Amino acid sequence: MKSPFPGMDPYLERYWGDVHHGLIGYARDQLRPVLPRDLRARMNQRVFVESEPGLHRAVSPDVYVVEHPRPREGAAMAESGVAVAEPLVLHLPDEPITQGFLEIIEVGSGSRVVTVIEFLSPSNKVPGEGQDLYLEKQREVLAAGASLVEIDLTRAGRRVLSVRPEWIPPSHRSTYQVCVRRGWKPLDAEIYRVPLQERLPVIRIPLRETDQDVPLDLQILIDKCYYNGGYDDLNYREPLDPPLAPEDAAWADQLLRSQGRR
Repeated sequence: MKSPFPGMDPYLERYWGDVHHGLIGYARDQLRPVLPRDLRARMNQRVFVESEPGLHRAVSPDVYVVEHPRPREGAAMAESGVAVAEPLVLHLPDEPITQGFLEIIEVGSGSRVVTVIEFLSPSNKVPGEGQDLYLEKQREVLAAGASLVEIDLTRAGRRVLSVRPEWIPPSHRSTYQVCVRRGWKPLDAEIYRVPLQERLPVIRIPLRETDQDVPLDLQILIDKCYYNGGYDDLNYREPLDPPLAPEDAAWADQLLRSQGRR
């Protein structure tokens, strides 16, 4: 049970909440055996409530207040004959959102953060509290001299990598992107091409300046998300939102038809 796509499956983007949690957990598991003995990969999270007007996000329910009508005799009666009070039920404006990320910490120095690995979510890429919190975290990590790995496998919203989009040459402006900033090289940025039509890359995760980089195979992470999430039931006949670029759309249509998915 594998995705028909050789790399990132764009149909997984609509289930990003589930996929995102899987990516973080599987990345931690993949890194654990290759880290130096005094480093640990730990999951962390930011929590906020996003209620930006006009923001398109799958939430339930919309904002409304429900007041139950009063019973005829002033209170409802339970089967036991005890009067049960009728509450006023408020449906809150929105649900808290959790933005997860991965930290590599040094256990012998008071859990000093060495590297932060972020799998970007749509909530990071649209205006609102989610984006504000992410950009604040981005600045804090870079200012602290830690390394930052940003992995963007979603197409919705605008790029918020720590490198301005116009600084990236056209050859590396791919459908998805990865940006690596090493804490001891603040003026350097490593950009990985991540086209839709190719296998996801194995990227190098920086640790301390004296450590060797460790590999992180992004394709294995996505394959596990697809398999363990049971996404073989995806309907590949449905249109994508946002739609693919014309060249990618034509390629995807041919690929899916050749595999009987359309």
